[in-house]
Amino acid sequence: MDLDRTALKERVNELYSAQLADLGQRGAERMLDEARQWDMSDLLASGGVLTFAHVDVSDCGLHVAAAVNACLDSGADTVLAIGVVHASTDEMESARQQVAAGGSPEAHDVWGIQGPGLDFRDEWSGDHSLRALRHFWKAAMAARGITGRRLLERYPYLAGGTPGDLPNFDETAALAENAVIIATGDQFHHGIAYGTPADKALGHDAAGLGAARESMESGVKLIEAGDFWGYNEHCVTAKSDDRDVAQLFRYLRGPLVGSVVDIASSDFTGLYGQPAPSWAAGGFTQFARVG
Repeated sequence: MDLDRTALKERVNELYSAQLADLGQRGAERMLDEARQWDMSDLLASGGVLTFAHVDVSDCGLHVAAAVNACLDSGADTVLAIGVVHASTDEMESARQQVAAGGSPEAHDVWGIQGPGLDFRDEWSGDHSLRALRHFWKAAMAARGITGRRLLERYPYLAGGTPGDLPNFDETAALAENAVIIATGDQFHHGIAYGTPADKALGHDAAGLGAARESMESGVKLIEAGDFWGYNEHCVTAKSDDRDVAQLFRYLRGPLVGSVVDIASSDFTGLYGQPAPSWAAGGFTQFARVG
């Protein structure tokens, strides 16, 4: 299907704005309290990484809240949040496809790490992948009366199996040395809106979510192995948007062992105006540092 990426970006941000406005401070505080069913603070304090989805806030909010709780409870002064910068232009999508086919990342102007304070591209500023994180972070800081903690955002694009070569990598690595790391990713996009043939499309149900979890667990194994190009290829098949994110945090932290704790998913049939099923899922996944 022909996709107007600019219009889609606007629709997603409008959806997020409405969801976050409905949530507000009180709703965020309720989710932060409920998210205490998970305590991932020691994981982060010992150099591990925690990931969460960025589907509808109502579906992924508990996982985002749990990540914020873990960051604040870890005692760290600085949090490095690695976000997805989606292909919001035809240029970005073409570059991603060429790199997935074996092309050189260096051939594209979008190759590199974006983020606040960097003199590099600014597609990150209009992306939604870390908007929920910012909302919960602000709510938690206000509720706890905490000041002086830093939330830093970085957005890699076109890691292409060599995340250490990304422009601005050294700056990001320096930040990571004294920070805990969290990241976002929706590792499974499925259905008509995402190009899955109708006769192979799984429903947004137990069977479909089981397939999503199985795919995520396969991806975790590749991340554990440090198989960056293998993970890049896996993400093409799974239609995962965190191919660059996972490559970057694995390279930054070194050997990790991971497990999918839970998953969050949302039905996006209406967002795309396509027939059902059209949905996405992301893992609430812990990666413990080895050694």
